[in-house]
Amino acid sequence: MRQFLSFLWLSLLSISVFSSSAAADSDYHEQLNLRPLPFSGLLASFNFRSNTTVSEFEKGNFRFFPRSLGQILQHAGTRELHLRFSLGRWDAETWGASPWDGAREGGTGVELWAWLEADTDKEADHKWLTLTNALSGLFCASLNFIDGTRTTRPVMSFQPEGDHSTVTNMHLLYGVLPHEVVCTENLTPFLKLLPCKGKAGIATLLDGHKLFDASWQSMAIDIRPICPPGGECVLQIEQTIDMVLDIDRSKRPRGNPIPRPPPGHELPCDASKPYHSHDTCFPVDHAANQEWSLSQIFGKPMKGTCPLTDPAVPPVCLQVPDSRSVFVSGGVREKKNPNHISRCFDIPPSTELEMVLPAPDDVTAQSTVPTDIVTPKSPLLYAERSFTGHGQERGGVQTILRNPSPDTAVDFIYMESLPWFMRIYLHTMEARVAGHSANKSSLIQQVYYRPAVDRARATQLEVRMRVPPASTVFLTYDFEKSILRYTEYPPDANRGFDVAAAVITVLNKGQIQGEGESTTKSGGGGGDGGTTKGGRFAAYTLRTTTLLCSLPTPDFSMPYNVIIFTSTAIALAFGGLFNILVRRFVAADEGPEGGLAMVVGRLKGRLLGLLKGVKGR
Repeated sequence: MRQFLSFLWLSLLSISVFSSSAAADSDYHEQLNLRPLPFSGLLASFNFRSNTTVSEFEKGNFRFFPRSLGQILQHAGTRELHLRFSLGRWDAETWGASPWDGAREGGTGVELWAWLEADTDKEADHKWLTLTNALSGLFCASLNFIDGTRTTRPVMSFQPEGDHSTVTNMHLLYGVLPHEVVCTENLTPFLKLLPCKGKAGIATLLDGHKLFDASWQSMAIDIRPICPPGGECVLQIEQTIDMVLDIDRSKRPRGNPIPRPPPGHELPCDASKPYHSHDTCFPVDHAANQEWSLSQIFGKPMKGTCPLTDPAVPPVCLQVPDSRSVFVSGGVREKKNPNHISRCFDIPPSTELEMVLPAPDDVTAQSTVPTDIVTPKSPLLYAERSFTGHGQERGGVQTILRNPSPDTAVDFIYMESLPWFMRIYLHTMEARVAGHSANKSSLIQQVYYRPAVDRARATQLEVRMRVPPASTVFLTYDFEKSILRYTEYPPDANRGFDVAAAVITVLNKGQIQGEGESTTKSGGGGGDGGTTKGGRFAAYTLRTTTLLCSLPTPDFSMPYNVIIFTSTAIALAFGGLFNILVRRFVAADEGPEGGLAMVVGRLKGRLLGLLKGVKGR
């Protein structure tokens, strides 16, 4: 009987393991995409995706979906969530279009936008406060500082990525912290949300020293409900990490962090120059035909694969032409894609992956044309933003928008969330085409402006615009700077105040004429890359750089001078009054002798007494 029960228990265990693995095949997958970039750059995109049914989520049954984050979403009534941790600047001029078409990119600092289910705006604000405080503790970030002065309600810029056809009372709220410093303490809770916790699979390559030494990095978390046709609705969480590593800096050994110039005989010289000789060297482009290995870039090889991931999805892909040779560890199978510019690798679960990309054989060391990279795709729009004007009272903002397409106009929505102390003069906003006197109405099609309330609400500006083909548009407006109380200045007041990056959403062609209709009935906008009945809402999304606004800074030494002066005056007044109330004033001859005179008198009296005693004897 005991053997029968043991056999039955093992059978049930094997069935449960098999069913769990079968569910894991479709409920979780991860993938790493590596793409060399011009000028010694390497784009590494980590993507982790988990699914759970909505019914299991509502019951509190969590398998691959992180319980810590799921309970926060349930408590705050969050239907869809998007969180970004970004550091650095994506160089579109050199690296081309942003990964994921900018849908997983954020501005410098922390960005958070979410759709909350609430009946009133006041209830939505309360749930938003609950959500930001809970996420602040979960990710070790300062999200609790996203108050009313840093929160806006976008109207045109966002559309939801998930399916919310059954919900009608959703509210979209957007908050940003441009001064937040992203560091290792944000990466650790990010990895803890993964099923393998960074112990196996591509997550083992995520090291804080490498990630935060990158030229640009972005960590994204997207949670959305998805309802496939004829299937059960699932709640999907997608975690993405994109970073641009400098190959030369990454290959530098940790024991030698300070770069030293190489010896003269090791310098790669361009022998095609007429002045090249044994004592004259013109260096070649260091970014041409770089060779690297996985251990050099990330500091260690990849430790197998996560046992919970979908085996149908290759864990690692590399985007280099088919003409390049790639060396990998034994047991790893390479599959070249039909596009001839990328290949993927199937890795056994217990095999450590080491990948080496050597220099091409048919290129000499003197060549300056990189042949090991795929030509980056040009973005749909280039954007630059800067301050204009001078002085501490007024200023202006200028945004330069350039359309590289020679025959297609670009329609987009430009959104800014400005601090309340930047008072915009809306009548000064104008748009002009460089070198042309175009009509302003042909460039600016719609404007939504929500003015700020002092110390209570931020300024919200959304502009729907169009840039003609092969043109550059200048969008400018003026603003006035407010004077803050001295207690509202940060400790580094002379550095200035960070102004959040502008969000530019390039509309899909189906949305330009208003053809696409949102799949939700919520009274707010949606998220980057959202889907609509007419197609994808955003064809491309990009962020400008953050700005540094210098406000009139008071002399902070004056309060301390006032404190010292007041304390001195109070001490003098209190001391005089205390002496008058406590001390008793008498004439000098009435009071007892004291001090040295009293001591001398006592000694004199004792000596006289001794002399009298001697005479009496």
